[in-house]
Amino acid sequence: MSGMGKPLVTIGSNASGAYQAACRGQVVVVVDVIDMSTTLEVALQEGAVCVLGASPIPCRAPVPVDPEAVGRYAAQKAKEINSEVVVIAEPRVGQAAERLQRASGLLEGLHSAGVKEVGIYPNQGAETAKLVDFKDKIVIAVTDCGGAAFDAAFNAGAPVLTATVARTPGFTGWENARKGLKRACELAAKEGRDIALIAASSKAPEDVLAVRCLAELLLDK
Repeated sequence: MSGMGKPLVTIGSNASGAYQAACRGQVVVVVDVIDMSTTLEVALQEGAVCVLGASPIPCRAPVPVDPEAVGRYAAQKAKEINSEVVVIAEPRVGQAAERLQRASGLLEGLHSAGVKEVGIYPNQGAETAKLVDFKDKIVIAVTDCGGAAFDAAFNAGAPVLTATVARTPGFTGWENARKGLKRACELAAKEGRDIALIAASSKAPEDVLAVRCLAELLLDK
């Protein structure tokens, strides 16, 4: 934290950037506009009690990830708060068996702790709320970019959040951006940490531009 008590803000990208930010002790904010962080924004909007991300199987991230650990954490939290777990996975268009395979690491951790997911749904951003009732659920997104970045930071010990600049039902992109930043600032203040805004993929211009937009909004604030 800076001397004035305001969090310092850095930007980065990919699972490697999320991992490095976690190792620096920052609050990590994963931005995956199409679609992981937008899906999770809708989940929060619709009453989810907790949102998480996990890497798929296989995972190409060049840093440590552990989706089973995310699954075990989600199971423990579900038992503590008497909640159910919803899994979001890719491909967004494809066979259910593909999503099951890609989420297998997370599911192994979840099932080993005695919790069964209520369903596995495609990662479709704002449209995902039409497929599943998120109210009072723990929602976990298993995706190549955003999920892997979340997983890497989470398992490196960082508090991890998500944010988006995309529209969702009833909210503009600007409103969602400010909601995501408000969550990050509140957590950073509570824990005395700085903030890292992480574009889920450096190859996705929408993520890179969104991170810069969020950084500007945060600095203006």
